[in-house]
Amino acid sequence: MQHRALILTFGLGGFASAIATRLTDPLVAVLALDFAAEPGRVALLATAFALPYALVQPVLGPVADAWGKQRVIAVALFCQALFLLASALAPALWVLLLLRVLTGAAGGGVFPITLALFGDRVPMSERQVAISRFLACAIAGQIAGGFAAGLLEPALGWRGLMALCGAVAVAAALTIWAQRVPEAARPLSLAGAVARYRFLLRHPPATRLFRAVGLEGLLVFGSFPFWANHLYQHGLGGTREAGLTVAAFGAGGFLYAALAPWLVRRLGPSRMMRGGAAVAAAAMAILALAPAAWAFIAGGLLLGLGFFTLHNTLQTRVTEVAPEARASAVALHAFHFFLGQAAGPVLAGSLRDRLGLEAALALSAAGLLWLGWRMGTQGEPPPR
Repeated sequence: MQHRALILTFGLGGFASAIATRLTDPLVAVLALDFAAEPGRVALLATAFALPYALVQPVLGPVADAWGKQRVIAVALFCQALFLLASALAPALWVLLLLRVLTGAAGGGVFPITLALFGDRVPMSERQVAISRFLACAIAGQIAGGFAAGLLEPALGWRGLMALCGAVAVAAALTIWAQRVPEAARPLSLAGAVARYRFLLRHPPATRLFRAVGLEGLLVFGSFPFWANHLYQHGLGGTREAGLTVAAFGAGGFLYAALAPWLVRRLGPSRMMRGGAAVAAAAMAILALAPAAWAFIAGGLLLGLGFFTLHNTLQTRVTEVAPEARASAVALHAFHFFLGQAAGPVLAGSLRDRLGLEAALALSAAGLLWLGWRMGTQGEPPPR
């Protein structure tokens, strides 16, 4: 397809940035031993990365609109590389926590801003397929980060892993910087940023997408932390099977990326949202009723396929909802998505305690069916 160089260049950036996302998850026990800390405290490294990633979005969107998206992406990768390399030298857990906060904030300047950049450079007719290819690179980065932590830690140690991921981020930043194209820059204006956000939050096509992606994040990701316990309680396995289900979810994203050209051509965005939500809802039912571990893992694969079909379509729409404030629109979109992800486990955990995880999954399935139907009947946003 066209724009292959663009996808490869920024796909490397997405891969390098995403590696850091899941890097510390398999290292909790190792870090707890090294720092003589409780595993519960070490597990906060995940929150320390994710929360600033979300909170920085309203700031970076206007910065990218003013200074240029490719410039901001390259600088964000350089900063992420610096913080990863510094993490390899962290003398105490609190220092590593602080550096994870900074790494997450820097990472927030890569994926969402790249979506906005694709909106600038790729025609709408080709944009969803191009974004799906970039999305596959980011998924590969998340999976690679988890696998690298598990497989390479005995040889490199956690400090060596941090340094290796920092080196990958440096390579990606240099690649993007070397191939940057001239971008019109304008002064960064707080009043202008506030005006763009005021417009977006009063623009119905934009607010519908923000609400939709927040609800999507809540419904899809709420049950993830409870999979291992659910499998154990039902005699279907435990941590290993839950990890395989998460990996299958990522594989569902790869399957979507492979099918995206055909889906876009044959179904179009509206039917893709309805179909993706229906597949994700069916996957939730499989997770709730799975009689064996293989069925639970298969449910994870279907959930990934359905989620990425729905989510990538929403991502593509938001790149066109306000072309004059594209980076700000995508930043708000990402902000709502990560807030939904953060709220999901709280709500799912409450439902699980009262009614069981099966009920939480059933309600999520019903919510996804409604969301897909609602967004699939909205039609295409009018170009501005």
